[in-house]
Amino acid sequence: MRSKTIVLLAWGCLWLSTAHAQNKNYVSNRAPLQPTPFVALPLGSITPRGWLATQLDLQKDGLTGHAEALYAELRSDAAWLGGTAPDSDWERPTYYLRGLVGLAYTLHDAELKQRAQKWIDWALSSQAADGSFGPTTNSDWWARMPMLYALCDYHEATHDARVIPFLTRYFQYQLAALDRRPLKEWASARAADNVDVIFWLYNRTGDAFLLQLSAKIKEQAYNYTDIFSQNTFLTDFHGDFFPKHGVNVAQAYKYGPVFYQQTHNAKDKNAFLQGIRNLEPYHTHITGMNSCTEFLSGNASIQGVELCSTAERMFCDEIAMRILGDATIGDELEKIAFNQLPAGISPDFRQHQYYTLPNQVQSKDGHNGFGQDYANGVVPGPYSGYPCCRFNLHMAWPKYTQHCWMATAGNGLAATAYAPSNVQAKVANGIPVTITEETGYPFEEQIRFTIAIDRATSFPLQLRIPAWCANPVVKVNGKAQKGVTPGTYYTITRTWKNNDKVVLDLPMTLQTSTWVNHSVGIEHGPLVYTLQMEEQWKRKKEHTFDGIDFSEYEVLPANDWNYGLVIDPKAPAKSITVERTAMPQNPFRPETTPVRLKVKARKVEGWGLAANGVHAAEPPVNAQPTGPEQQVTLVPFGAQRIRVTYFPLVGAAVTPAQQTFADPFTADGKNPWVNFGGGWQQTGGKYYSESYNIDGAKSVVTTSNFDNLTMDATVTILNDATEGGVLFRTSVPTVGVDAYKGYYAAISTKGSLILGKSNNAWQSLQEIPATITKDKAYHLRVVAQGDRIQVYLDDMTTPQITVTDATYASGAIGLRQYSGTDTSDPSGKTVIYEKVSAQRTGR
Repeated sequence: MRSKTIVLLAWGCLWLSTAHAQNKNYVSNRAPLQPTPFVALPLGSITPRGWLATQLDLQKDGLTGHAEALYAELRSDAAWLGGTAPDSDWERPTYYLRGLVGLAYTLHDAELKQRAQKWIDWALSSQAADGSFGPTTNSDWWARMPMLYALCDYHEATHDARVIPFLTRYFQYQLAALDRRPLKEWASARAADNVDVIFWLYNRTGDAFLLQLSAKIKEQAYNYTDIFSQNTFLTDFHGDFFPKHGVNVAQAYKYGPVFYQQTHNAKDKNAFLQGIRNLEPYHTHITGMNSCTEFLSGNASIQGVELCSTAERMFCDEIAMRILGDATIGDELEKIAFNQLPAGISPDFRQHQYYTLPNQVQSKDGHNGFGQDYANGVVPGPYSGYPCCRFNLHMAWPKYTQHCWMATAGNGLAATAYAPSNVQAKVANGIPVTITEETGYPFEEQIRFTIAIDRATSFPLQLRIPAWCANPVVKVNGKAQKGVTPGTYYTITRTWKNNDKVVLDLPMTLQTSTWVNHSVGIEHGPLVYTLQMEEQWKRKKEHTFDGIDFSEYEVLPANDWNYGLVIDPKAPAKSITVERTAMPQNPFRPETTPVRLKVKARKVEGWGLAANGVHAAEPPVNAQPTGPEQQVTLVPFGAQRIRVTYFPLVGAAVTPAQQTFADPFTADGKNPWVNFGGGWQQTGGKYYSESYNIDGAKSVVTTSNFDNLTMDATVTILNDATEGGVLFRTSVPTVGVDAYKGYYAAISTKGSLILGKSNNAWQSLQEIPATITKDKAYHLRVVAQGDRIQVYLDDMTTPQITVTDATYASGAIGLRQYSGTDTSDPSGKTVIYEKVSAQRTGR
């Protein structure tokens, strides 16, 4: 008898079919929580294979497996083991344990399980009579949240009977304590982590007080549903850095979906995808990650992504995928996991980079000019940057593995993110099934599933169909299925028999995307591609632990990198060749990565390092080629530690807008500005600038070019001792307050009107007294005719400053603020710009 196959399409259909369904085999949301399309499988249900197993094995043999030797906060005298080691009573050990538990039970590794057990046992035994737990030297709610996740995973893997009553007592304590000791700072920003575990416990106990607790926490947390929906990361929080802190933003992607389960509010449900749309034009890189160094930092090619943010965003995507069931969330997750994550970790998993940049032509010790700057912030090593990422990175691959498969509300299984793996689970009425997923994806276009089941059983199998794939094909036992639609879950409901096979073909096409200065990025399926570099690893600081080299290295290029591509961005397949080789164990090594792109290119004259000698200059707007055309090789983003990702186009001249310019600042997704330091956000007719822990920031319309001009801006400064003004006739801007060539006119709340210029060093041309008050809007105008420059303030009939200077004849326009040398406040200084316009005038 032939099996009957029923196909359901689209995310909308999926939601309707599960609106009142509960999975019979796994703990699902209990009323009144909103039912979810998917249910997470217990830790250990999914076993990695192929390249994914290699990553986890390298993690065990590298930074995770040797973390307790590498880091003093994790040794036997750690506060989370009852000791008094410095800096060990806050987030660092609990971050580590969350990843360690995931790795231990994913690999089914006895040694790692034993290592995790001492931390688990101490935490459980530390609980006081009132329900509190953890080191008594630090009562921060936030430090306990990663531990709560570790305990949930541990319980699902072991069924340790101590965990449920322990969590119950702790949450009873929290409910009683929050009125007198409310959430603040990090705990307020990351409160959704706390609530996610509260709902996990509620689904197992049904204790009504837990829903009271989650509601109280929502009242005390930053409302990230509003922040994501209304794009108010900067605009509503002057002097408060927490809502725009990069890791907080990455972690807050889960806020809307998590609380939606209780509120049933569509605004909470939609906040995740709305936040992506709002941040994308202004702070999102080609890998899908928001820039954050360490705050939201714009779209320049040399603004990086913190590794903590990558790990947290992946976890948020996994949670949102479970709650919302939108197939495109899986696309987001894979793009980050396959590109951003491996790029920040050495191929042998013995070093990490705190920040990873799109155009990172060298990893060199030095001043980067970031809002939160570390001399070794882009350098691979065990101690790169601030001591958070080195503890938090451990969860990224284990959590990805844990969420590759999920149970469905219809008692089936869903392949939610792809990688070689085995899943052992229960379907239908508790029938065990094993599905083996064989693939080299994302380095291969085909994914093969084999069903192992003792008896014929009917259950739905859902396959995520990536939105980037135009022509997906699903075959069941060799027979092609109909109606496979990109950007949906394709559901096959049939009676499955032992050794049934499903094949998913995802043909990958070459795509281009446009970035800073009209540069181009190259993508092939879920992979982003970068110029192949000859990496020279130079030991900077030697570190050896357990007889293994964990040294810190600078990585320098041994090849030229200043190439522009000779392609038609609308038809990249005509000029790019895809070359494939055999799948290696570790595809994230540059020498063995199995997919390479061959493309014609020419060197670009004058494109080199920026003024600070650390970063590359931004890709030139109109690349001037030099030398002959030649073929270069592109490799996956995650296969290298240094890279060029945003390429100038050779032969595709961009004509800058030279006659007029105006920006209504409506946050409509159109963003001509490139940010160099600080945080910038446009909304409601205003452009907000925050300096974030540094002495100043710039935002430049790099594709503009004015010689003689009249430039206007309305400027409001919210802080003392702060300047805000306009840049004109500007070129080669980069990170650094004075890192540009051009002129600058500004007002200052110190009480002055300023005109000056910079050739990567500031030079005052004239400064006169002026009454400038905080929170008041001033009309600033510059008229530049030849070598005569005039500056007007409010009175547009009489210039306040007139100088003669012929240093710069033409260039881009922009905005700049200067906050001086007092950078001790990470919240920064705020300047608001309105009615910014420029008009080219006569000769």
